[in-house]
Amino acid sequence: MPIKIPRLLPAREILENENIFVMDEDRALSQDIRPLNILILNLMPEKQMEEAQLLRLLGNTPLQVNVSFMRTATHESRHTSHLHLEQFYTVFSEICHKKFDGLIITGAPVEQIPFTEVDYWNELKEIMEWSKSSVTSTLHICWGAQAALYYHFGINKVLLPEKISGVFSHTLNDRTEKLLRGFDDVYFAPHSRYTGLDQEALANHPEVKLLSSSKEAGPFILLANGGKQIMVTGHLEYDSETLSVEYNRDMKKGVHPHIPQHYFPNDDPSDKPVNRWRSHAHLLFSNWLNYYVYQETPYSWE
Repeated sequence: MPIKIPRLLPAREILENENIFVMDEDRALSQDIRPLNILILNLMPEKQMEEAQLLRLLGNTPLQVNVSFMRTATHESRHTSHLHLEQFYTVFSEICHKKFDGLIITGAPVEQIPFTEVDYWNELKEIMEWSKSSVTSTLHICWGAQAALYYHFGINKVLLPEKISGVFSHTLNDRTEKLLRGFDDVYFAPHSRYTGLDQEALANHPEVKLLSSSKEAGPFILLANGGKQIMVTGHLEYDSETLSVEYNRDMKKGVHPHIPQHYFPNDDPSDKPVNRWRSHAHLLFSNWLNYYVYQETPYSWE
């Protein structure tokens, strides 16, 4: 089944070239199907790259999905054109009266800043509070996952000695949870962050369930309230080249980062990386849409 997106969204051409089934509003309105309404709060600086990555995964399920994009009103993006934001994005004040079947809150490059000092923190708190009554299930990614754990459950992040960057192996802590159906016993996923979680606070919190983790990268997939909140501390949505783009960007900035671990063949940045996480990215998103959104959301919101 297709994913419905605005006709002129630049990501459409990328997805159609990859044989992802998309449709525009006119065709979708002619179908007598109750689609899922998914809202994406895109906090990433390169918003068009994140759009394509998420739409690619949302578009590979048997469900029709309507996608809306939201940005923060209290922070002005410097990396995405104003025209693009005005054409394809809304702000919270324009949709706060609506109900959504699913919400995705992305990562953001602000993890080294205390939550309360992020310029849009109060706005994000309002959105996360609203999500408890107006969204069936929310999927939080990377910094978005850390923000959710802090806001909803008081579990803080901790600054790491050095940045975690690379593709790491993960194991399952709970094989019975529907979110992990089809997952291999050991699978790979990318991480890119400077912070981790307070693992003692996490272990002692009765409401948060650790589903999967990595010996090198730490807690990865977490779930609370029966799946109303899902937190993923890494980036299964990343393209094959995303970590390479980040590495080269940091090199140009003079940051002198470590080469992403277990990513480039022979640790040679001139070699093309091999994608070892694509199938589990699709599994995670299809399981989330099916079991925690489609199976749980009402046909008609009151």
